[in-house]
Amino acid sequence: MTDMTPSEKALFHYGDRVQLTDAKGKLHTITLKEAGEWHTHKGWLIHDQIVGLPEGSVVETTAGLKFLAFRPLLADYVLSMPRGATIVYPKDAAMIVGLADIAPGSRVLEAGVGSGALTISLLRATGESGLVDSFERRNDFADIATRNVTEYFRGMPANWSLTVGSLQDEVDRDKRYDRIVLDMLAPWECVEMAMDVLDPGGVLLAYVATTTQLSQMAETIKDSAGFTEPESTETIIRGWHHEGLAVRPQHRMIGHTGFLIMARRLAPGITAPLRRRRPSKGAYGLPAEEGSTSEQ
Repeated sequence: MTDMTPSEKALFHYGDRVQLTDAKGKLHTITLKEAGEWHTHKGWLIHDQIVGLPEGSVVETTAGLKFLAFRPLLADYVLSMPRGATIVYPKDAAMIVGLADIAPGSRVLEAGVGSGALTISLLRATGESGLVDSFERRNDFADIATRNVTEYFRGMPANWSLTVGSLQDEVDRDKRYDRIVLDMLAPWECVEMAMDVLDPGGVLLAYVATTTQLSQMAETIKDSAGFTEPESTETIIRGWHHEGLAVRPQHRMIGHTGFLIMARRLAPGITAPLRRRRPSKGAYGLPAEEGSTSEQ
């Protein structure tokens, strides 16, 4: 499809994934094949009749059931693809790409591939001029991720490598990266390694599920003295219903899925100035008089 004009790319071709939306908003995804058919409770769609139509067309089954036809967005793809591990949801993947400032040409080290959802976002963001080196401990997860990534890109991306094994054991410590993204049970175990391979100014970002993981990661980053003060966020999305003047929040929302904690690599031998802050009493498990500070 790379040799096609923009107008030709807007048309459906054999091999394309097509997202079909019915009148109730229910989504179905099919892959167009020659002489293929997709059967419903009310007739069937013939793939050959969809090929050549532009996105945003209405297609009908043999019994008159109508669907809107579009190519699925990335979010639609990752939510419907086969999973081994829980995926990084699109809202978090978008925040990771944005907060970590991952752009074309970035050299990204990823650990904890899972089902490959975040990997796809990282590969799209880095582009052909960048690279993503991924590490996954479990063979079964690595296999699922490889299938999902290669299906999405219709082949193995040239700028992606996937290594099965522990990140600390398998990473080439002579290689340099601009960004490190960790989605794993104990990301604090990789902070020392991150100091070795991350260029000054680079970003270390971890995706964790619980407050205990968040606390452990934050304190390890602080104790390393190789990074800026870590900053943590979570992303919550609430949709809205609008029907005429009836405008209200939707009853369902995408709430907490995980925390993002991020810090930047300092230049070697540099210690960041201490932040002026007064910890709350007992913040570090000490009696009030021992945990107090005279910092102003």
